[in-house]
Amino acid sequence: MVLNNPVASIRTIRFRLREWFKGVAGRSLLGIEKSVLDEELPDLFGYHVLQIGALEDGSFLGSSRISHRVLCDLTPQKPLIHDDLICHSSHLPIDANSIDVVLLPHVLEFEDDPHDILREIERILIGEGYLLILGFNPFSLWGLWHILLAWRDTPPWKGHFYRSTRIRDWMRLLGLEVIKTRHLFFRPPTRSNWLMKRLSFLEKLGNYLWPWFGGVYLIIGKKRLIPLTPTKTEWRIRRRLITSGMTEPTTRARQIFERGNKMTRKP
Repeated sequence: MVLNNPVASIRTIRFRLREWFKGVAGRSLLGIEKSVLDEELPDLFGYHVLQIGALEDGSFLGSSRISHRVLCDLTPQKPLIHDDLICHSSHLPIDANSIDVVLLPHVLEFEDDPHDILREIERILIGEGYLLILGFNPFSLWGLWHILLAWRDTPPWKGHFYRSTRIRDWMRLLGLEVIKTRHLFFRPPTRSNWLMKRLSFLEKLGNYLWPWFGGVYLIIGKKRLIPLTPTKTEWRIRRRLITSGMTEPTTRARQIFERGNKMTRKP
């Protein structure tokens, strides 16, 4: 389902999504996502890291070694800290080629045009900068819930669950090289806290037996620069076809031919 919502409606969706993350399934998913990001973020260095879109309790950037952390959201839960922004994710008031790491947690599923957001992120990323995307996997138990509960018109089930392969294709078109894809959370999004705990064994089991069917994927991409390497100039005359269909002779062949003609013309 593709959403056609103005900014006010997107604010409402983001607010409802944060409320959902306060429930049993949402809290369990947040715990897994934070643990995975705690493994990945410390290895990404730079001067500026940006998270677009807050979830239940704000920032995911606590484990990052980058000191300057910025949170961009349409509906901030807490008072703005330092350089935090209130803006739409497709119109970021940030200079081009200035951000080292961008984190995008469950944003593309609830936007009219995810391509615009990815293009804007590519614009602000420095060369060799990183993009991390968290998204819901349609080929999972969460995808099944999405099909069954889409009629409720409430997040997260009203969003568009994109395939990870599709997101990777969009990234490659923008010059973002996909360097890692991880799948996580193999339990169903049940509301029962007791059942959620009883099914915790599925996390290790699913990661080994059916890793592509995790409820959520994490895609990490890197903005590649096109090297400006000089190319050698081709000084030789290229041989080409003339109207007769024969190949044009080389310079040396023409000289020999002309010298032969002069010799035959002498008395």
